[in-house]
Amino acid sequence: MKKEDVVREIIKSVGGKENIVNSWHCMTRLRFELKDLTKVDEEAIKGLDGIVGTAFNKEQFQVIIGTTVDKYYNILISQLGLELVKVSKESKSDNEKNSLVNKFMNTLSGVFGPIVPAIAGAGMIKGLLSGLIALNVISGSSETVKVIDMMASGVFTFLPFFLAVSAAKKFKTNEYLAVAIAATVMFPTMVDAAKAGEISAFNFAGIIPIPVFNYSGSVIPIIFSILALSYIHGFVDRHIPDVMRTVFTPTITLLISGFVTLAVIGPIGIYLGKGLAVIVSGLFDISPIFAGIIVGAIRPISILTGMHHAMTPIALQNFETQGYDMLMPMMLMANLSITGAAAAIYFKEKTKQEKSVVISASISGLFGITEPALFGVLTKYKKAFIAATVGSSIASAFIAAFGVRIYGYVLSSIFSIPSYIGPYFIFAILGMIMALSISFILSYIMVVKIDKKN
Repeated sequence: MKKEDVVREIIKSVGGKENIVNSWHCMTRLRFELKDLTKVDEEAIKGLDGIVGTAFNKEQFQVIIGTTVDKYYNILISQLGLELVKVSKESKSDNEKNSLVNKFMNTLSGVFGPIVPAIAGAGMIKGLLSGLIALNVISGSSETVKVIDMMASGVFTFLPFFLAVSAAKKFKTNEYLAVAIAATVMFPTMVDAAKAGEISAFNFAGIIPIPVFNYSGSVIPIIFSILALSYIHGFVDRHIPDVMRTVFTPTITLLISGFVTLAVIGPIGIYLGKGLAVIVSGLFDISPIFAGIIVGAIRPISILTGMHHAMTPIALQNFETQGYDMLMPMMLMANLSITGAAAAIYFKEKTKQEKSVVISASISGLFGITEPALFGVLTKYKKAFIAATVGSSIASAFIAAFGVRIYGYVLSSIFSIPSYIGPYFIFAILGMIMALSISFILSYIMVVKIDKKN
């Protein structure tokens, strides 16, 4: 079956074009915001060629495809046309019924999903580069390093621009106005003043203070700013006569949104980001082992529900303020535990095709893409999923107890190993071995051995 036919069937099975409010994708999933979830035919979608699985997350429906998801998404956009930019009153009223926590988590997931390839690719380069420098393979002051670092660090320095575009798609507002807001907070006047540290605020009209912050690499300020932009743009557009909209709608929107961002939302977002980092840091201060158990336990289920990107802003904030992060090592433990548990199922499957699915999913898991292992293997064997969760918790508690940290944002895979080089490197390696072996052994015992006896 051709990809075009698969996408056509997906659209049909989610209730047709008229039932789709919006759609986007992350590294492995097509994500749908639908008017009526009861119209979804999961079994029909699961039976399509190239589909790994499906998942519901409150008002969001997800089709798990794998690393070729972008090809399906491009076809989807083509087949849907302009349907995705329309926002119905019905869909907005549905969203208002959801809890604030769920809406916040879905928003982060929706915004970060599409830009993960960029930050993962740049992070991989930074990780390999830091590893080579730590091993004295290359000099950190060489011009070669400077050139490569520009390729890797540019994404993180100008992250607000990436987030602005992604958030604009998520909130269904003008992408170019969103980029203009990112340019406002990233303008050299603001960034240079923050780096100099000589003033704490600009005085607007002599009475209103505009706090000075370095928004480079920041996450929460720009997301909330684009959310505000979506409402401001809609309000302005409704109250401007048709003949004047082309000129006055963007002008008034940018003035109001820019001012609100600089004076209110941006500073609040900075403090919220720092607050999240402090809370997580406090959890580690109270009990690193407890923090490891909790994060390790919830990580596999968060990937299953598609909520795993919610931790990304905290990790990025930690890199920004501390230069390292202790959450991402736990994400790696979870990925390796999922991989280990799935690999054990190889000895359970009977046919060559089933075994090849396990091998493919396990290799993908080592490379940081765990959806094939989760949806293609572990959802079939619940005890194996439990094994993965237990392995993730134990390994995460272990590395947290010894203070393992990563020094650059890298996709949680075996390729991130160079980013752990430092005082805690040996404990990181031991944690990886534990994650793979514990989950493999538990999965083998609970699924292969016990099930064979029963």
